[in-house]
Parts: sequence; structure tokens; C-alpha cells
Amino acid sequence: MSVELLDGSTIIDFVEDEQAFNVFIRDRFALLDMDCDGLLSYSEMLEELRALRVFETHFGIDLESDPEELSRVYGALFVQFDRDASGAVDLEEFKAETKRMMLGMASGLGFLPVQMVLEEDSLLKKAVEREMMAKLI
Repeated sequence: MSVELLDGSTIIDFVEDEQAFNVFIRDRFALLDMDCDGLLSYSEMLEELRALRVFETHFGIDLESDPEELSRVYGALFVQFDRDASGAVDLEEFKAETKRMMLGMASGLGFLPVQMVLEEDSLLKKAVEREMMAKLI
């Protein structure tokens, strides 16, 4: 993990960079697709859903949550990804929902910089890295 400075434009610029965003999405999807069938089951997506840190409080401390509540929340998140209600998420569904969530997050952040603790392999970390590289060029 690292502490990074970002704002909504950091995320928007990354999502709008089709090449960089698509590479990240394909790589992440392949990492999650344990059985290499081109689809993500609920169990394959569970770690990714947990990484959204829905029940996190300030400073990275997780709240103790009711297992049934967690199950409902993760199930609802999975349904958001599974747009055709097939019981599995394909690459295009994964890309579309990830993009929607990231743009929603960018809107919530606005354009005033904030410091965030980011996981090394997260989309937000990739967005910050892309922005830093663009400034160097």
C-alpha cells in the first residue's frame, strides 16, 4: 500500500485513456478468471468485491460486519456486474461496471486533491501512476 494524492480528474483521465484502461481491465479479468473460461463466477469475483472495502472506516480499519449483511451486499454488487443476469460476468460486463463505478467515484471526489491509501495493484493506483508518467513526458 501507498499514500497517494489524487482527484476526480486522475480517475477520469485514466478511464478515458481507452488503451491504458483496457489493458488494466483485461489483466485484472484474467487474474480473476481462475478457471480460464472467459467468465467470472461469484466465487471468482468475491475477492474483487471485497477489495472495494465497502465496510471500511477511516484509516483502513474494517468494521465487524454481520456475515449475512456482507453476503447480501456482495451479492448485490455482483448483480451490478452481471448485467444480463446470466450468473457470470463476461469481460465487457466487467469493463462497463468498473468504468461506471470509477466515474462515480471520480464524481464524488471532485477536483480538489485528497490523500488516499491505495493498494498496489488497484485501479486507482494505476490511475495515479499513469498521471505521474504523463507529467514526466
